[in-house]
Amino acid sequence: MADNDRFSRRNLLAAGGVLAGAALGGTRAVAATPGPAVPADTGAVQGSRVQFPNWRGPGDPPPAPSPAPQPPSQRVGYCIVGLGRLSLDEIIPAFGEAKRSRLVALMSGSPDKAKLVARQHGVPDEAVYGYGDWDKLKQNPAIQAVYVVTPNAVHRDNVVAAAGAGKHVLCEKPMAVSSPECREMIDACAKANVKLMIAYRCQYEPFNRALTRAVRGGSLGKARFIQAFNGQTTGLPEQWRLKKALSGGGSLPDIGLYCLNGTRALLGEEPESVQAVTYSPPDDPKFKEVEESIVFTLRFPSGVVAQCTASYGVHESRGLAVHTAAGAFDLQNAFAYRGQRLFVGHAEGKAEARDEKLLTPKNQFALEMDHFSRCIQENIRPHTPGEEGLQDQILMEAIYESARTGMPVKTGPLPGASSGLDATRGPEPEEVA
Repeated sequence: MADNDRFSRRNLLAAGGVLAGAALGGTRAVAATPGPAVPADTGAVQGSRVQFPNWRGPGDPPPAPSPAPQPPSQRVGYCIVGLGRLSLDEIIPAFGEAKRSRLVALMSGSPDKAKLVARQHGVPDEAVYGYGDWDKLKQNPAIQAVYVVTPNAVHRDNVVAAAGAGKHVLCEKPMAVSSPECREMIDACAKANVKLMIAYRCQYEPFNRALTRAVRGGSLGKARFIQAFNGQTTGLPEQWRLKKALSGGGSLPDIGLYCLNGTRALLGEEPESVQAVTYSPPDDPKFKEVEESIVFTLRFPSGVVAQCTASYGVHESRGLAVHTAAGAFDLQNAFAYRGQRLFVGHAEGKAEARDEKLLTPKNQFALEMDHFSRCIQENIRPHTPGEEGLQDQILMEAIYESARTGMPVKTGPLPGASSGLDATRGPEPEEVA
């Protein structure tokens, strides 16, 4: 037999750890006995998590802890109210990555669609509700929280009804279409002793949070100037976002709000004045009721000036840049569902350096839902409570007033809010592995 022929599949298996039984006087193969288990490989149970020691050497960053999801029966049960694109494309799939949250019910005005989605995601028929079935929903103990994902103009009614049913409420942004409605929502949830959180997903997203820590930490000195841009093209003139009665406005409450809230969250301050201008193409019927584009400037007590722009008429682009005397931070795709990249520009000797901070992306919707679930389970005030949404609504009303008059409008902290940074926010969310 040629030497090459001897490397048969059987011989390769033997070379990989299967020992010939020659010592037993035969040709039968005997499996090698594995060595003793060691903690570096098996880990150890600590509380509700399996912990592994850092197996990497000093040249690499340590790995993140292994995931520690709660058992399904212990997770907070959610009813999704409204089955539009956001619910079907992003929110419902995010339950697959959540660790404290689970989908248990649906509410929709489209029975056929609701039944189909329920079958696709294992929701029982008896947990599918029509709009207005709040008394039935109230009787379902599996539902602890309601996630409102309906047009802006009906947020107020949905939240008040959910609170009346004794369910905690996570509400999509913008919170409502007027500041009086926001106050009604806050009051209704307080009266019912249920928690209210506004779904500002970017405040839970890892890259946005890393940028906030870096800016507030002062690694490049004091922030001086901020540029925030959120733009996309918009078609289908019949969609509800282009109807003022349902949306409350155009590009500002839909995508410009990310610039407003993102800048406020980044600094922790409240602007002391706003100035704005809006524009809509006169020959485009899509923008008969709402603005296509808006540019607004925020001036903060610390001296920071933020220039914010939102548009329904440009190729998709979403960025947040912070400039200091010593460098600049550039968060690309800042307000997108995914694809964030964080760069830091600074001098390095006689050269200009541009470093990229590499982080592990995480599902923003799963993070925000799990934060709210933790708040429910541990009785914690949400990081983005109703007061956060109310302050944004007040500021958007001031922005529209400035655009109408052409004059700056004075603003300030939310009346009654505590002094200091992050006056409208609850405790920082936990960093999730």
